[in-house]
Amino acid sequence: QVQLVESGGGLVQPGGSLRLSCAASGSIFKVYVMKWYRQAPGKQRELVAAISTGGSTRYVDSVKGRFTISRDNVNKNVYLQMNTMKPEDTAVYYCNADTSQGVYWGQGTQVTVSS
Repeated sequence: QVQLVESGGGLVQPGGSLRLSCAASGSIFKVYVMKWYRQAPGKQRELVAAISTGGSTRYVDSVKGRFTISRDNVNKNVYLQMNTMKPEDTAVYYCNADTSQGVYWGQGTQVTVSS
């Protein structure tokens, strides 16, 4: 059974930083694109960042220059470094992985940016 487990969420002040981690476990032969999504209260889930197996990345415009996605292909982990955070970054953040066994989601981790 494939599982994605996020960690690293919490409360941070505006201008602060957080680093999210997502660990994939289970019988996964291969992991392709890994992504971070977020969903704020009353809003649709949006794609924040994505990274390919080869390391190509893309970001939603609102986080460009502030967030960095990275991955560890050996351990099947993906990370999201979030800097210069803003109140509008407050949301539940979800890890997503496109694997040889299908697409999987993590359970989500709450990120709150507030003074």
